[in-house]
Amino acid sequence: MALPFLPGNTFNRNLGKDKFHKSHYFEKRDDVGYQYGNFRPGIGGEKLPGQRIDAPTSVYPPGVGMQLPTWLAFDHQALSFDAYFQETVNERREEQYRVRRCKVLFYPEDDTIQVVEPRIANTGIPQGTIIRRHRISKPEPEGHLYYTVDDFNVGKNFTAYGKTFRLVACDQFTANFLRKLGVRLGEPEPIPDDPYSVHRKAFVESMQPLRPYERMDKLRQFLDHDRHVLRFYCFWDDTDSMYGDPREMILQYYLADDTIDVHEVNPANSGRDGVPCFLRRQKLPRSATALPLPGTVTDRTLLNVFGHPQRGGRYILDSLKLGAVPDDFYTDRDLTLGASINVYGRKFLICDCDEFTKEYYRTKYGLEDFTPVKPPRVSTQMQIKRETPPYNGWGSEEDSLANCKGLIPVAPKGDFPKFVAMDKQGLESHILRFTARLLSKDPLDRDRLFMISCYLSDDTFSVYEPPKRNSGFKGGLFLERGRVKKPCNDRFPVELSDYYKPADIYIGALLEFNHFQFEITDADEYTLKYMEEHATEFSKADINPILDKLKPFVKGRCEELQQYAVNQDPEHTGTFGFRQLQCLIDQLTGPEHALVPHEMLTLGRHYAERPPKAIRHEILIGLAQQTLRKAAFEDYARMLQSCRQIDGDRTGEIDRDVLRRICLTHHVPIPNDMLNAIMEYSATQGGKIRYELFLSQLNWRCQTSSTPVVPCEYTGNLKIDWESTCKGDQPVSLGREFRPQAEIIGRVCYKPLFDDLCGTVSVCV
Repeated sequence: MALPFLPGNTFNRNLGKDKFHKSHYFEKRDDVGYQYGNFRPGIGGEKLPGQRIDAPTSVYPPGVGMQLPTWLAFDHQALSFDAYFQETVNERREEQYRVRRCKVLFYPEDDTIQVVEPRIANTGIPQGTIIRRHRISKPEPEGHLYYTVDDFNVGKNFTAYGKTFRLVACDQFTANFLRKLGVRLGEPEPIPDDPYSVHRKAFVESMQPLRPYERMDKLRQFLDHDRHVLRFYCFWDDTDSMYGDPREMILQYYLADDTIDVHEVNPANSGRDGVPCFLRRQKLPRSATALPLPGTVTDRTLLNVFGHPQRGGRYILDSLKLGAVPDDFYTDRDLTLGASINVYGRKFLICDCDEFTKEYYRTKYGLEDFTPVKPPRVSTQMQIKRETPPYNGWGSEEDSLANCKGLIPVAPKGDFPKFVAMDKQGLESHILRFTARLLSKDPLDRDRLFMISCYLSDDTFSVYEPPKRNSGFKGGLFLERGRVKKPCNDRFPVELSDYYKPADIYIGALLEFNHFQFEITDADEYTLKYMEEHATEFSKADINPILDKLKPFVKGRCEELQQYAVNQDPEHTGTFGFRQLQCLIDQLTGPEHALVPHEMLTLGRHYAERPPKAIRHEILIGLAQQTLRKAAFEDYARMLQSCRQIDGDRTGEIDRDVLRRICLTHHVPIPNDMLNAIMEYSATQGGKIRYELFLSQLNWRCQTSSTPVVPCEYTGNLKIDWESTCKGDQPVSLGREFRPQAEIIGRVCYKPLFDDLCGTVSVCV
């Protein structure tokens, strides 16, 4: 009897529900109507009467694990269970059932299942994959459901297509996977034996011989040592035979099958035919014997003790090997350095081996001494030295020498990679320029000034004389560009002459060009800088050998250096002039061990005082605006808005780091060092930056600064006048102004110099 519909007798069945809409079964996508099946729920997500909604795959707790789809999270993962099932055997009295072992693989990425049975020899039944990989539905009355991970555990039964599999064990990965899901694993169970397996096991054990046959596992040796070859370098002295010579051989021992092959090494112009193989690959016997009859040398010896094979007879193996021919072949134990082996009557001496062979013997036999053996070589060839005719004066020496090497004249090949690397590249000229004076007894020639150019691309030189008024000399090109021989060469040499190289020219060097003697007096800034950057090629520009040369003279005289510095630097500035440095070095070394002028100049340049260069504000702002104009940057309004958002108090100032971060956010195409320098002009006493002033300086539209014109400062010792035309790479006229490098250096910091010479001993002044 139902209760009356009165207050207090009814219950609100909608408590806790927040969805009351109806599920729609018709939907239109891309102007195409679709109708959904019966799996849509009713009002509020509840199931309709008689409706069945099943999860398509395994359901895991929400919010647990990675937020990845199952096909990606569980890719290449499978749960492996050891199982068995019983198969009924009909019409056989010895056995009524048979237990078949198998493996059940469950793939959590898509809930598919695969059953595989290991193959057993001589079973007579199909094995391998029993059930291919796919989703398997449960037996009735749950046929509409599929197996999931919750249905698998050790000790459970799994039924598929009428076969019931008993899960008895699982691997470690499966156990860890199920434990993470909160599943308590069952105890492993043993697989029972069936009558046939017990009978077959006893039958196989009864077939084991009392004296087992010798095991010959050649397949394992092949798989373990395939492509492993021991290489030995051998020597065969064949001088005792007629027309015999000493020969070099390469013996290769193949670990895969213990075979050996030999190859001959033919030197150049030996006159021998290059045969592909001296000894084909085979097992090498220790001693040469007569050729055996067919069937004599075999791996096994068969004995016919059961009659004729056509009448049911059988063969057995001779385990005693009474009639076997002993095989005596070379193995890896016999191949050592210094050992002699017999290669079909030829005595080979093993002299050396490769690194793989050394590592093999070091690992397997513990050998450590692999000193090569020097074979007793007998010199049977006459060394004939090629003699070239002397230079006849026509063309270059290289061209004449190339004509003597063959019947067809071939032009000599230059050093093309060096030409490409040392050719002019932009502002990098790769030309070393020096000033020189002419050493002559004529007083008029002593006052002549020359400029020597060294071209690094082909080691050529050219000499140019600047025009000088009322000197009596026309000036201009004194020696055209070309290679210059050293004075020690003969006029018609047999060998190639020795030419001047870039390393032979330095300040203070004496050069003789075509019987004219020049003394190098100075060099420009580019030359000195290039020589210091490539100090390994120019020894006079390397500071380390210079310091090593001075240290023996400074030893025990540090106090004298300190007193000299006090006398020359009364104001305690830490520097003195370059002339004072020259006087100090001359006093230390003396005239016999004095430094050449280039070494003295290198020492002064290394420790020279380098005052910081100040940058004009107008030039800096102009460079910044020019950079922004080229990049078409106009995002000043957004940058100002960002600065004002950070500056809540409207002070007009923000921190330096904040402004730098705003510039990085808006991708201002200005280097960091230039940006920091511009911020310094907009900084306050408190260290903050006035951002409106900073942005107004960068705005190239509102505040246009004149394009900076930075003069090209020529820091060399020659000021070139380009009024007239040029001939080749040399100017026709040079100015009279000359500034030596000693004046450019100015003052020298003596404290780091004394520390390097005396061994980090600080000089107190």
